[in-house]
Amino acid sequence: MALKNYQYNKILREYDMKQLQNKHDLDIRTEEVYRIIPELKEIDDEVVTCAVSSAKLLLMGDNESLPGLKKMTEEASVKRTSLLVRHGYPENYLQPTYHCPDCKDTGYIGNEKCHCFKQAIVDIVYSQSNIKTAIMRENFDTFSYEYYSEDYVEPSTRMTPRENIKKVVEVCRNYINQFDKEYNNLLLYGNTGVGKTFLANCIAKELLDRANTVIYLTAFQLFDILEKNKFGKGEDNFEFQNQFDYILDCDLLIIDDLGTELNNSFVNVQLYLCINERFLRRKSTIISTNLSLDNINTIYSERVFSRIASNYALLKIVGEDIRLKKLF
Repeated sequence: MALKNYQYNKILREYDMKQLQNKHDLDIRTEEVYRIIPELKEIDDEVVTCAVSSAKLLLMGDNESLPGLKKMTEEASVKRTSLLVRHGYPENYLQPTYHCPDCKDTGYIGNEKCHCFKQAIVDIVYSQSNIKTAIMRENFDTFSYEYYSEDYVEPSTRMTPRENIKKVVEVCRNYINQFDKEYNNLLLYGNTGVGKTFLANCIAKELLDRANTVIYLTAFQLFDILEKNKFGKGEDNFEFQNQFDYILDCDLLIIDDLGTELNNSFVNVQLYLCINERFLRRKSTIISTNLSLDNINTIYSERVFSRIASNYALLKIVGEDIRLKKLF
């Protein structure tokens, strides 16, 4: 999953900027505390002086200074914490803060790319996706049951639309909570405007917040990339191969509005290749569609339907078109 040099360098520059900002913020906090608690600066200066003296002795072959330095550092740490708390500061006020505490804003954990670096790569490769903007509007904090009726029972689910959506949301929340422990996929299906995409975005936000890599593509976008990867040439093909690799390897792939693409034998083959390869890699997929299960079985190949029916939780969402209801 290679990046072009300019893309890779762009990510590294962003990490450099984060580290500089972190240091700047820590310097400001340190200056503030030194001004209010002069004794704290005296303690830190004493530790630095001792460390320099110990380093000189070590260079001269004297290892006996190390235990003394260690003890002094530990005592100084206790004093620092006590002084901070006594003056109303948090214990960790003079510790660096990071956007990603796992890699400390370096982008790497050991020799491996951190999850935040991988997501940065996804964001670059799929910069045309509006998922980041969409999840600011569409998430569990803004999700509402009020658009789902309690006035009738839907025959296919034997529940009211509101009872049904509450059950669906419960399954989705469990899917999120078990995401790193269990391999599962979801098929969200139902009529137009009942909240399938909204719910997929709710899941995407929760998993992004938990440091998973998420790619959102409409069915049209997905098959466009798959076609260009298959038939592209030269420099362009490098880009499409790169995108194809990410489609297969991201933690969660969301395929929205399956069935709106122009269906043909190529689409059938590529859809099976995509969902089957992700199944083999144990990478989770969410598909949303306006199609019924019978329509999926009719439109797509038997292999596609079999893979979905046997490896996806099938969640039907019922109700009226929410977008229309919001107009009145």
